[in-house]
Amino acid sequence: MKEDNKILKLVYTFFLGLLIAIFIGVGINTFYPGPKAPEFPVVLNTLSKEPTTDELATQRAFDIKMEQHNKDMRPYNRNVSIIALIAAVVLLAVSLVYENKIKVMADGVMLGGLFVLLYSLGRGFASENSKYVFIVVTVGLVTVLYLGYHRFVKAHEPKNTTSKIKA
Repeated sequence: MKEDNKILKLVYTFFLGLLIAIFIGVGINTFYPGPKAPEFPVVLNTLSKEPTTDELATQRAFDIKMEQHNKDMRPYNRNVSIIALIAAVVLLAVSLVYENKIKVMADGVMLGGLFVLLYSLGRGFASENSKYVFIVVTVGLVTVLYLGYHRFVKAHEPKNTTSKIKA
């Protein structure tokens, strides 16, 4: 019976983490929507073997709009990455605060924070700014190292229970 309970806790932890990451991603998209992509012209779906001058002009106009959209997406991806990075750090901090009180939920929040951190890294890469990506990766690395130390190393260190006697 205890083995079933461990598996159920593991599934719950994973599901909670995944749901938190989805919640953050959907929340960002809802309250900070991205630039709208241009619609592909219907006339270009039926290109003949030899496109007409009008079709070529329509294709060029669409390509220019797509280029502008891609330029607009870079700062948007950077901003989404910043929002997600802040959310990830907050989630990881919350998981540390509650790790001894509500272990299973704290683990789920920690996993959700790690998933959001991965989302932030992906959006950072999409910003196509190598300096910004380096900063995001650095913050992520420092956060994960601290979390790992605090959760897995420090938690297993023996407590110093000896008290000094004053003479």
